[in-house]
Amino acid sequence: MRPAHLCIVLEREFLSTVDGHHTPVMLWGPPGIGKSQLVAQIAAKHQVPIIDIRLSQMEPSDLRGIPFRVDRQVEWAVPALLPAVARHGPTGILFLDEITSAPPSVSAAAYQLILDRRLGEYQVPEGWAIIAAGNRQGDRGVTYTMPAPLANRFSHFEFEVYLDDWVAWAYQNGIDERIIAFLRFRPELLFDFDPAHNPVAFPSPRSWEFAHRALQKFGDNPQLLLGTLQACVGPAAGIELNAFIANLDNLPDLAAIIRGEPVQPPKEIDLKYAVAAALVGLAIRSKRAPNATEIYGHILNFAGQFRHREMGVMLVSDMQRAIGSELFSVPQFAQWAQTIGDIMLYE
Repeated sequence: MRPAHLCIVLEREFLSTVDGHHTPVMLWGPPGIGKSQLVAQIAAKHQVPIIDIRLSQMEPSDLRGIPFRVDRQVEWAVPALLPAVARHGPTGILFLDEITSAPPSVSAAAYQLILDRRLGEYQVPEGWAIIAAGNRQGDRGVTYTMPAPLANRFSHFEFEVYLDDWVAWAYQNGIDERIIAFLRFRPELLFDFDPAHNPVAFPSPRSWEFAHRALQKFGDNPQLLLGTLQACVGPAAGIELNAFIANLDNLPDLAAIIRGEPVQPPKEIDLKYAVAAALVGLAIRSKRAPNATEIYGHILNFAGQFRHREMGVMLVSDMQRAIGSELFSVPQFAQWAQTIGDIMLYE
């Protein structure tokens, strides 16, 4: 399932705790695609705490607690890491990460916690959702086969990498537009992991964020930039990204475009993707400017000049996702829509 749809599923599962309809969720997917980040986004959106428990680093007693004697009986001290209303609040997300990397003895201790929402005398607060995540066995991570009794305690969702969803996230989080443009140009490199070769560095949504950071730190040092990009996304993807960035000196005058001056789109396909991403970034940064509508109009006019109409559709679609429905009220939008004819815009 694509991330945008999973986000809706997780949010509704969180909200359903109030009505008692919550079902624990298990997210499956390879490393580095953003499973943990998606859960954190839901918690941040609703301003609730998230307790991230890495089961692969725990012993069974870490969940069950430590026994102690009271008179002639043994009771259990509840671990402080488990959610409690007094410490953490009435609502939140209990996130069991790396659950498939936990040894069977630990996953067995989690059975009752996941299905019955309790461990001995401990009870998970009603307003807390339970979400787990893990890698598949074919991903070459440290994984155990999930026991059937544990698997049957979840609803299961496969996390799929989807470029449009990543691009929308990237614009929202200030990822360098050169990386966005490169991945529009080479979409197959958003996630390129071959478990048979077990690479150390490889392209993934997580590692492209690392590449963004490398660009901010080493973009002014060509001697170091290539090596740092390769350290993030692997040798081949790093070389391609570095060459793509080096060619951006041939971009048309972006300032002239947003001033409304006549500028022809570039002929090279990589530069087309680059100018489209750069214009979306300019539109985002102009959102609070007094002349924002005018800038949007000039970008729409430019989008209508692309020989390949799909390129203009991509530009305007990304811009609409980033700035919202106000784009539809810009006078030039209707004119642009006529130029693209039978091509549809999808959200």
